[in-house]
Amino acid sequence: MIEAALEIEALKKRYGEIVALDGVDLTVPRGEVIGLLGPNGAGKTTLVSIVCGLRRADAGTVRVCGIDALADPQSARGHIGLAPQELGVYPIDSVHQNLRLFGELCGLRSANLQSQIEAVSAALRLTDLMDRKAGELSGGQKRRLHTAIALLGEPHLILMDEATTGADVETRAALIQVVRDLAGRGSSVLYSTHYLGEVEDLEARVVIIDNGRIIAEGSITNLIAGNGGSIVELVFNGKAPILRGLDVTVDESVVRVRTEDPGREMGAIFAALGDEARHLQSVEIINPSLETVFLELTGRRYEPEENVDVMAS
Repeated sequence: MIEAALEIEALKKRYGEIVALDGVDLTVPRGEVIGLLGPNGAGKTTLVSIVCGLRRADAGTVRVCGIDALADPQSARGHIGLAPQELGVYPIDSVHQNLRLFGELCGLRSANLQSQIEAVSAALRLTDLMDRKAGELSGGQKRRLHTAIALLGEPHLILMDEATTGADVETRAALIQVVRDLAGRGSSVLYSTHYLGEVEDLEARVVIIDNGRIIAEGSITNLIAGNGGSIVELVFNGKAPILRGLDVTVDESVVRVRTEDPGREMGAIFAALGDEARHLQSVEIINPSLETVFLELTGRRYEPEENVDVMAS
């Protein structure tokens, strides 16, 4: 039995002067969920696109279920289910017609095809929508159909690239549960997202990528223990002052103070501010979490790009 659904070694990709991937190594064991985190431009989408054969690598190796995905992308794609950020459904066809068409393209036939359609439609709450045209669905319903298509046949490796962008709360909850269930049955999931709470809900192993390099990976608990002390964030009206005697980083108008005890540290912070306190706009305590890990490793907050469809789902 193949122990890893995905094995990546020394993967590189450039776009002219821009380095998108700079020697990425990553293994996704069978039945495991990997939460892939990183800011915009970090290389997440390029990585996913190369794995599923949509872009060429400059160097490195990619194996999907033991298959050389760079040399034989067609064979590798037979083991992959892809749910990219951009919706890929036929608006003039019904939900059922979309599922049947893509199921047949995956090689499903007859009773097996019908059972798979019933399974994914039930899991993603589409059963009552089967006769409705895809173009008439709400944003959340389209997102669920889009993901259901990727899951037909229970592929060994599922790539979800910002799959919940623009999704409503119900859709996100359904997707999280489906990912959990699929991993429990042996599928491997590479789950790229802008929403840290989803990775925490999945209890996924976390991989953080920045500037085309993997800068950290491990369980949420271990990453927080190693990098996630509390942070006091101070935002100023204008350029941030220099605070001496404290463990700080400065980002234009923002000062972030690392501390194990933010309550006890507050007195020292305000004493260090002195007259600069009059320029202070806000103070926020960020407790140990994936967000503080990301802050510590990249110097930036992990800000999701919200575009949530509020229509009924």
